[in-house]
Amino acid sequence: MTETLLGPGLDADDHKRGLDADAYRRALAVHAAGVVVVTARSGGVPVGLTATSFSSVSLDPPLVSFYVDQSSTTWPSLRAADHFAVNVLASDQADLAARFARKGIDRFAEPTRWRPGPLGAPLIEDVSAHLICLPYERVGVGDHVLVVGLVTQAEVRGPGRPLLYHQGRFGRFIAHP
Repeated sequence: MTETLLGPGLDADDHKRGLDADAYRRALAVHAAGVVVVTARSGGVPVGLTATSFSSVSLDPPLVSFYVDQSSTTWPSLRAADHFAVNVLASDQADLAARFARKGIDRFAEPTRWRPGPLGAPLIEDVSAHLICLPYERVGVGDHVLVVGLVTQAEVRGPGRPLLYHQGRFGRFIAHP
């Protein structure tokens, strides 16, 4: 069941009007987000995309999520895969994030370094962590699909600094002293 929550003074049709797309993008640009590359093998071919909407969902069962644009050319192949990997990018991997966000290129060609994971999904080298996931739930939400995965394996490579996305640019996290 989906429930639409309305603020005070809003009627049932107000959610349809929403904020215009440009103002919405500007407002959300001030929110820093972690960056991952979601990878899978579909029909024997590696596929992947950059996501800044990655999130932990549940501890029991261990669930994570990300959103993908319904018009993504990668989404049909990713949707067809029986599992996927979430590659949590490190602060020095902005070029990799940009590469997997680009259209019309072989994202897995050099200089991308990767290896097949335990179930076959591509695991990108030198990332902070790999999470191997089984599809758990998919829900259309607006112009995106919410993808929820059940984490079956995790490999943490170190507590390195994360890659962040903020105001249309990649950056690094600096801890307070």
